[in-house]
Amino acid sequence: LYSRFFARAMTITGHLNEVREPFEGLFTQGMVVHETYKGPDGWVTPAEVRVEGEGDARKAFLIGDDSEITIGSIEKMSKSKKNVVDPDDIIASYGADTARWFMLSDSPPDRDVIWTEAGVEGAHRFVQRIWRLINSVAEVPKPDVSEADEAALELTKDTHKTIKFVGENIEALGFNRAVASIYTLVNRVQAAWNDGNVQDAGLQHACRQACDILARLIAPMMPHLAEECWQALGNSGMVAEQPWPQFDPALVVDDTLTLPVQVNGKKRADVTVGAEASQEDIIAATLALDVIKGYLDGKEPKKVIVVPKRIVNIVV
Repeated sequence: LYSRFFARAMTITGHLNEVREPFEGLFTQGMVVHETYKGPDGWVTPAEVRVEGEGDARKAFLIGDDSEITIGSIEKMSKSKKNVVDPDDIIASYGADTARWFMLSDSPPDRDVIWTEAGVEGAHRFVQRIWRLINSVAEVPKPDVSEADEAALELTKDTHKTIKFVGENIEALGFNRAVASIYTLVNRVQAAWNDGNVQDAGLQHACRQACDILARLIAPMMPHLAEECWQALGNSGMVAEQPWPQFDPALVVDDTLTLPVQVNGKKRADVTVGAEASQEDIIAATLALDVIKGYLDGKEPKKVIVVPKRIVNIVV
């Protein structure tokens, strides 16, 4: 807390050589906050409270005698208001990985994190989901493939896009965005693994590659789970000793582009075109959409405006 003060003081006393400012910048993170509960005798800890109902119908009761108490405002955790959660209880119930994952996923790091039991339980379910997926993929022997079909290639592209996105957002302290992209990747792998094509060698290979990369992507946030996943997939050594996965630049470039289409200022459709499509091709594809034909009713539009890689506006 007082590192800047001590650095300056030690420079004056000669213990440091001209290091008056020890940091290039300061990132002020948010606080962990929680509901407050108050009974007739004062503040009550969350561990002593049972909450029932949802929304405006929520009520809190003392576990000891079932007496109703007041649900107060959400404030930073403090001993004075007893709205603290014992980390040992959380770790004993859910594990340290779950606690870390929830803290990183719930809010941007510069905003407060509202600690809720439901949020922690949701994070714990995701931890279990990853573990089930990894074990399911690990049960199938590593396929020997020479080339990938379209489904396998699309999954591989999604995996490499996730590598790029997670890496960039960790560097930018956007941990919640990195976590969100990992959720998306797990959904994508789960869907590919369960969609009936599990016997396809190319898709099997893409799923296993994605799981290997997934274990490395979650390692900074869920190190215990990452190590277990790494071993379950038959890899040697520790995942903590592995290099950070590198994305292939050729695989993170989209072949197609989806643009919203507005008619007289209101969105009416989306049009998908090649990533390098010309303005004329975009206009032609847009006017060929059945929903747009309906709005035109056989007439020519007064004007079609294409904002490159952003939007198509039609004036009728």
